[in-house]
Amino acid sequence: MTRQASGNEVATATPRTPGETTGTPELETPALEPVGPLGVVSEAPAVVSEAPAVTPPPAVTPPPEDGVPTEKSPSLRARVKDFRSRHAKWELAIFFFASFAFDIATLPRIDNRFALTKQGVFLGVLALLLGVELRWNWREEPPRWLARVWRFREDALHFFLGGLLSPYTLFYFKSASGLTALLFLSGVFGLLVANELPRFRARGPVVRVALFSFCVTSYFAYLLPVLLGYYSGTLFMAAAGLSCVATLILTLLVRRWSGDRRRTLRHVALPGLGVQVLLLGLYLLKAIPPVPLSMLSSGIYHGVEVVKGPRGRDYRLLHERSEWKLWERGDQDFRARPGDRVYFFASVFAPASFKPQREGDRGTRLVIRWFYEDPEKGWTEYHAYDDLYLEQGGRERGYRTFAYVTNPRVGDWRVSMETEDGREIGRLSFTVTPDDSTLPREFKVDAG
Repeated sequence: MTRQASGNEVATATPRTPGETTGTPELETPALEPVGPLGVVSEAPAVVSEAPAVTPPPAVTPPPEDGVPTEKSPSLRARVKDFRSRHAKWELAIFFFASFAFDIATLPRIDNRFALTKQGVFLGVLALLLGVELRWNWREEPPRWLARVWRFREDALHFFLGGLLSPYTLFYFKSASGLTALLFLSGVFGLLVANELPRFRARGPVVRVALFSFCVTSYFAYLLPVLLGYYSGTLFMAAAGLSCVATLILTLLVRRWSGDRRRTLRHVALPGLGVQVLLLGLYLLKAIPPVPLSMLSSGIYHGVEVVKGPRGRDYRLLHERSEWKLWERGDQDFRARPGDRVYFFASVFAPASFKPQREGDRGTRLVIRWFYEDPEKGWTEYHAYDDLYLEQGGRERGYRTFAYVTNPRVGDWRVSMETEDGREIGRLSFTVTPDDSTLPREFKVDAG
């Protein structure tokens, strides 16, 4: 180190020999910058001030297991949450069909008092929730006591709608027969599915008012026959009328609350009454099944014998069906000899209250119709048996009856059981083929 005349200390870096060590840190040589107009680079000595040496902190040796940094594995709760977010649509579908299957497995008979009371309570709560939503959904804020639970109103509404649509779909399914009834059932099932979709929920009270109107009609459509003990087309009209009354009451209340006549008409009256117009149109087209009646079983047989059983009258059903044709009901492939009869045997469910209501009344009237496919005219009615009355309902095995035709023609046939006003309860198709054998026949026997 040298001293200049000005008294400043100038430090110059001396290169170390290989292997040389020093107690002071090595000084870094500053970068050389061009100076002067010609950009000449000159070596200027670095001026430093002496400072006390700083002792570096002791090195910390990490534990062996932390030598390689690793990410913390997500918890089980986080993995489940991530899985649900990635499969949200599938989760919705699985839970929907699981709940529907649970309803099918646990739903009692249509005339069960507990089921009727439960659905009536559900309708009452649904009407209350819908009124509350329409009361405070447009202009005013809900009161403080209601604000805490206000955000749960949509979930509650759709819970009760689902609790009503599930049994109605099942009841319509049991009573449906024919293409038009199945199309109506598909529409009802579509409503049940749509009720679970967030996009459907977001459409607000218009859709919920329409579903409420449909639920009221469906409830009274089978409640009135259960209470009165008979089936009639006028009872469905009465159910639609009661639903219209409920819609009008709701409309008047909302009109009073909101003061907006046009919006009330558009959001309440038109959806509710529009559903009734649609249902009445479908009913006139015979697309709505005749709830609460339903076909439990039916079949085509070579013979039906009435015998005395331990609980009254029983039936022996004679047929030639092969053991491997499990999908056939009796002799749907009917091999006919001259003089044979084709028997149609059916078991119909009706509520326990179904019986003659007054002196001279024989009960709910049913009709069995036979149709033959003529090669030239197509399907034509061959015979109708209309002297049939449902004398007593409520049997677990249903109300059992049969009808027959003698010497049927070779070809395709169809037989249907209908209500008095022509609504199909059930139908069955079969084919008649000639049997030229003269050997004795051995029939299998089923209990009817």
